Amino acid sequence: MSAPVIAADRRQPDTSQQELDRLAELAEDVIRHARAAGASQAEVAASIDTGLSVNVRLGEVETVEHTRDRGFGVTVYFGGRKGSASTADLNPDSIRITLEQACAIARFTEEDPAAGLADAARMATAFPDLDLWHPWDIDTAQAIALGQEIEAAGRAHAGIGNSDGASVQAGQSLSVYANSHGFVGRERGTRHSLSLSLIAGDADGMQRDYWYDSVRAPGDFIGARALGDKAAQRTLARVGARGLSTRQCPVLFAPELARGLIGHLVGAVSGGTLYRRASFLLDHAGRQIMPSWLNIVERPLLPRGQGSGAFDAEGVATRDSALVENGVLARYVLGSYSARKLGLESTGNAGGIHNLLVEPGQDDFAGMLKRMGTGLLVTEVMGQGVNTITGDYSRGAAGFWVENGQIAYPVEEITIAANLRDMFAGIVAVGSDVDPRSHILTGSILLERMTVAGE
Repeated sequence: MSAPVIAADRRQPDTSQQELDRLAELAEDVIRHARAAGASQAEVAASIDTGLSVNVRLGEVETVEHTRDRGFGVTVYFGGRKGSASTADLNPDSIRITLEQACAIARFTEEDPAAGLADAARMATAFPDLDLWHPWDIDTAQAIALGQEIEAAGRAHAGIGNSDGASVQAGQSLSVYANSHGFVGRERGTRHSLSLSLIAGDADGMQRDYWYDSVRAPGDFIGARALGDKAAQRTLARVGARGLSTRQCPVLFAPELARGLIGHLVGAVSGGTLYRRASFLLDHAGRQIMPSWLNIVERPLLPRGQGSGAFDAEGVATRDSALVENGVLARYVLGSYSARKLGLESTGNAGGIHNLLVEPGQDDFAGMLKRMGTGLLVTEVMGQGVNTITGDYSRGAAGFWVENGQIAYPVEEITIAANLRDMFAGIVAVGSDVDPRSHILTGSILLERMTVAGE
């Protein structure tokens, strides 16, 4: 990959701060008008997202898409009555009509004692530079050339018979959240990605696999050749996959799938699920749910983090906070509305979690295979068989059978099943092979036992 393609083009003027100032001025003006219209509280969320997306297949361009999306959402409160409206047009007349619609909706809604802004005392007052802004001013021709280079690197491997294509995406996001507490928060961030999907096969059938990279700064990409090689190696490794007989055995989730397990935990301890009483972890705060050596902490201020932010979607200041401490569920994941419904306080998680780190162990991926000994390595899951109410987990899967700490052969068309309560309690180890491409940061996770259903 050539340096000019990777580097941000600093010759282009950076107008992002001016755009943020314009959004902030619009937001503050709307809040003033909302108060003048009789609203007791008001809040505005405004954003501008721009991007370039290119898809290349078999060396030819399939799609080129330039995007510029705008959003302006207004929420007003008349006591406990709430009204919301939004527009994609930042024209003052459109914004005025949007405010009028929000006020009209609020006047016809029922009182909700949990409705309203987050507490004024919880608003963020410090806004550190989290190093999230790294524009990639790659042009269309460069993006096409990069996609072709990635695909060529993957297709150069013997045994790769076809390609589902390579993609190159560059994106920038500007957003402002403001409310009638006087809070105005500005955020800007970039997200860029590369991906490649390949096909290989033999007389017994075809296999497809992929790889991708997702970064804040284009200079952090692993490189075109490395990404193409990785996609090809993963695809070729699946050739000759076979089934398994039904059994119970240890299961190792690869890092990119292990974060899904942690995502199920987050879903089960999030406010909306809890106040609806739809979680198998209802009333579990302060109780042991994982092994005593395991810790999970939220780190919202990580530089270049995929989920970094100084405030949540309601302006509440974020902070480092344990979610699981020595295996004990330390808290729930709450915004102000769900917190009030539960008689608790916001944890600064309106809009979601920020950089959740599962404390890694000492073993790398090879070490985790050796630790498992004989069992199933899962590299793909399919289907939606996860019940948050009961904790029942049953999904289609593919991966590799492991014997004596070494991958023996690929497997497919199997189902893995257990209950999430038992899965969390039965975690044996977490690897040091942390996948950085998500806001949930974890290495591979080894479970003591699951049911594997096959032939």
